Amino acid sequence: MALVMYERVGLGEHRISPFSWRIRFAMAHKKADVEYIPTRFSDVAKIERLSSQKFVPIIVDGTKVIADSWNIARHLEAIYPDRPSLFGDEASLATTRFINLWAESTLMRTARMMWGADFLKVLDPEGTAYFRSSREPVYGMTLEAAQAKRAETLPQFVDACLPLERLLGEQAFVSGTTPRYADYIVFSVFQWARMATRFEIVTAGSQIARWRSTMIGLYDGLADKFPGPPA
Repeated sequence: MALVMYERVGLGEHRISPFSWRIRFAMAHKKADVEYIPTRFSDVAKIERLSSQKFVPIIVDGTKVIADSWNIARHLEAIYPDRPSLFGDEASLATTRFINLWAESTLMRTARMMWGADFLKVLDPEGTAYFRSSREPVYGMTLEAAQAKRAETLPQFVDACLPLERLLGEQAFVSGTTPRYADYIVFSVFQWARMATRFEIVTAGSQIARWRSTMIGLYDGLADKFPGPPA
């Protein structure tokens, strides 16, 4: 029986969630049989009925419903033990958990300030209203005001990426010689930007640029199978 994954979509076919992107890559890594269900902000009630919480992605595996991208990745590892590991050994699992927390608390928090207004262009009207009302109180300003400061925010993001840049100067992937879930976590932030804005957050010629290009090409160009932001 195929897994069923509910993932956030925006306007048309735009795949707008970094959390869904990391699980899409995890599914490809595990060669999982999965049916994807596009989920809009207006579908929150359906998600709450299924999972007793309102966020996606969630997956349905028979009678089990798993929420939160970290929990989903752990579930995939458990049900496909004979397929390439997402984590490696227990020590690598612990390190990947740190990377998960670092990406969400540092990279994503800085990055999202740079394209809030652009992001509205890939959302349907209901999504636009929800995104503005939920994000502006967190930013303490309008999306437009936050984005207007992105020339100041970008150097902060580049600084936050310095450990990543140095690591990728020593090895091909975050996980070492081959990509694993740690790479999918970090790449999801850069893929989020690719889906949200034409503003470039990666320094040309950097190790991160090299790695990002490699990640984009994985799994028959998975990262380019859906439309990016309008010009």
